[in-house]
Amino acid sequence: MNYVNDNDLVYEIMLSQGKGLLTKKAEKMLILIAKNAILKKRSYYQETQDYDDCYQEGVLMLLLNWKKFNHKKYYYALPYFTEIFKRGLAFGYNKSVNKKNSGVTPSFVRLDILDPKSSSF
Repeated sequence: MNYVNDNDLVYEIMLSQGKGLLTKKAEKMLILIAKNAILKKRSYYQETQDYDDCYQEGVLMLLLNWKKFNHKKYYYALPYFTEIFKRGLAFGYNKSVNKKNSGVTPSFVRLDILDPKSSSF
């Protein structure tokens, strides 16, 4: 699948809403929308980690908001989900810029050194 057909996307989203779970085909379509949309924004990201973080934030927004699509209000699903993804990108970008500008470096905890029998986390 190289391109998302809008009618197929609307059908899959409506089917998913009826089931209460996102179908595999709809999930693949949303990921494909994300991959195609971020290609146009690649030049904005100076670091690969920023690119990956923003992509993940955008996909997360898609997966959290797919249930809100109203086929009676929005005839075309493709622009609707592209806009959700782009807003997720902007949210992720603002988050990463604010982290860099705050001067605070993130701290990491190695989970492999923690005792698995301990219930401290």
